[in-house]
Amino acid sequence: MSVTTICQVCEAATASHTCDGCGASVCADHYDRATGLCSTCAARARGGGA
Repeated sequence: MSVTTICQVCEAATASHTCDGCGASVCADHYDRATGLCSTCAARARGGGA
């Protein structure tokens, strides 16, 4: 049996990455490879809030 995880940011695409900051499963569009963070954590790290 295969389990498909859905992106915890957009809730539409298949998650293929895990955020190093919060552990969220996210799709490629919501993952910042440079930092290893999801788009939400990356925005916080830049001082952009949520």
